[in-house]
Amino acid sequence: MSSKAVLAVVVLVAVLIGGNFTALKFALDHSTPLLIAGMRTVIGGTFLLGFAFLRGERFPTSRRDLFNIFMVSLSITTVSSGLLVFGVSRVTAGVASLVASTMPMFTAVLALVLMKTQISRLAGLGLAVGFAGTLVLASPSLGGGSATIGIVSLIVSAIAWAFGNVYMKWQDMTNVSPIMLVGVQLYMSAMCLIPFALVVEGTSDTEWTIGLFAPLLYAAIPANAVTFALLATVVRKATPTQAASTAYLIPLFGVFFGWLIRDERLGIVELMGGVLIIMGVYVLVTANTRQAAEVR
Repeated sequence: MSSKAVLAVVVLVAVLIGGNFTALKFALDHSTPLLIAGMRTVIGGTFLLGFAFLRGERFPTSRRDLFNIFMVSLSITTVSSGLLVFGVSRVTAGVASLVASTMPMFTAVLALVLMKTQISRLAGLGLAVGFAGTLVLASPSLGGGSATIGIVSLIVSAIAWAFGNVYMKWQDMTNVSPIMLVGVQLYMSAMCLIPFALVVEGTSDTEWTIGLFAPLLYAAIPANAVTFALLATVVRKATPTQAASTAYLIPLFGVFFGWLIRDERLGIVELMGGVLIIMGVYVLVTANTRQAAEVR
């Protein structure tokens, strides 16, 4: 994949995921978090598997492949996705996108632990700045309440997403196409999320209207199925941290769409924390990109 193609994918993914937070806020006006997370896995999985079968791809049958897909499914499209929607229900779309952008920092730490990668001094500086920004961003909510639960949920969501990102590289899942990989993992997530949501939340608080289905379709296909397939493609061509470089663009679009569509505003503390996070992630990704280039 050429550098221009990688850049195009990075920007496209950032725009699509950036709009996802605002779309989820609209969907949450009509339903509950876990049920929304489950429904979007069903819609996204159906879209991707249908596309994969039309291309003539075969369903993976190897036990190893199915186990690895399940692990990625459990981390990214079950735990991370469920906690993401739950966290978005507790904070603004802009703040949610900023917290979610910490994923590359956790990716770097997990890559160090699982893949024994090295972190340069510059990358370490980026991690320190980024985590400082996370603390600043979360500080107004540390007194307790709904926002605190939302921030914590979003941080754990970022950690789970980072684990799945590293796991795909660690286990070498290149024998399954990105489209089939994400399609199967979304259906595996649906089998976990839907029953759990029905037991915990039920459907009494869900309004089956266009107000739910319009944002849900966006959150399920462009912002979920398409972006995860694109990221699964990129992660095979780069290091896990490089593949996560979209994260310092996602909050920019997340804050922008929250302001443009829902008239959300960030306070001084949120802005300071967000700037530190984006700076830290940028330094981290830049340092790892240099390190990879020197190795090659």
